Amino acid sequence: MWPWLQPVLALLEKVIPDPQAAAAAKLQAMQLAQSGDLAELDAQLKLALGQQQIDQVEAGSPSAFRGNWRPFVGWVCGFGVAYGFIAQPLLAWASGIYHVPNPPALDSGTLLTLFGTLSGVATLRTVERATGSISKST
Repeated sequence: MWPWLQPVLALLEKVIPDPQAAAAAKLQAMQLAQSGDLAELDAQLKLALGQQQIDQVEAGSPSAFRGNWRPFVGWVCGFGVAYGFIAQPLLAWASGIYHVPNPPALDSGTLLTLFGTLSGVATLRTVERATGSISKST
């Protein structure tokens, strides 16, 4: 139940002395609250569907700058994770042995945030493919 609805219903009981009229007013208040929530959910759904249509048009574009940015970001993120967790520590260890400057470290917080986001999207696409929601060619 909506947190603000309980005080409104209690107020209706005090303001309307007739029990049947108070019950009708409560019912109307609950219907208004529900229709407002449903309208908000409908607006969010329309927004998500619109974004999905934009994404489909963008992914199907023959332009390399529109359709290929997601794979590019995925590869850059993959190389960044490999460098940050494998190559950079090994190079730092080797630089101690050979007395050369340490290689630069990447901002792992930003990198892991991006990696987690991309992994989540990839997981959802895998679930969509497994359930048959989208074709395997997309």
